[in-house]
Amino acid sequence: MLYFTKTPNIVKRIFPKLTWNIPSEKKVIYLTFDDGPTEDITHWVLSELDKYNAKATFFCIGKNVMHHPSIFQNIIKKGHAIGNHTHNHLNGWHKISKIYLENIDKAQEVIDSNMGNQKSVYQHLFRPPYGKIYTNVAKKLLKKNYKIIMWDVLSGDFDLSISKEKCLENVICNTTKGSIVVFHDSVKAANNLKYTLPKTLAYFSKKGYQFEALK
Repeated sequence: MLYFTKTPNIVKRIFPKLTWNIPSEKKVIYLTFDDGPTEDITHWVLSELDKYNAKATFFCIGKNVMHHPSIFQNIIKKGHAIGNHTHNHLNGWHKISKIYLENIDKAQEVIDSNMGNQKSVYQHLFRPPYGKIYTNVAKKLLKKNYKIIMWDVLSGDFDLSISKEKCLENVICNTTKGSIVVFHDSVKAANNLKYTLPKTLAYFSKKGYQFEALK
């Protein structure tokens, strides 16, 4: 499985309208969680974040929101941000643009219908599954006032071929001020996540970092 743990600067320059990190002189990190909400895993993540008063951003799959509305609403109650991750976790390079955009719209309808009174202050954030999105689709989403959130650091928690220690190393060695870091609140990633997230929170908290949600 090939992927960049640290997104190369040249990639960021080629796609400048996508958000890869948040330039900052402050000690701020943006933790993000893809693929939820998931029973048990998301609850555990929320509990770990609470220990450090950490805020994060959850890029939710629409069908999972449908299946777990109370978990989704708990994410919101705790002050975390919400993003769209398509309704069915589609690979943007394997679907024609019309179908892909319709799937995003379907997820957004589910997300909006479960936002409650938070909908009025909610920004539309989108992250393409696998980081794969056609340029024409990105342009259409930007015109619809979505912010397309990519990442600066990929933990690799989803990668079953790496050890949990390597997953932690990926985060600790590559995260800097303003980094957007990707985790997954999914069953597949649980083993690496449950080792890496508590240690990440402890390590960077000790160094004076704050954890904020994306806006």
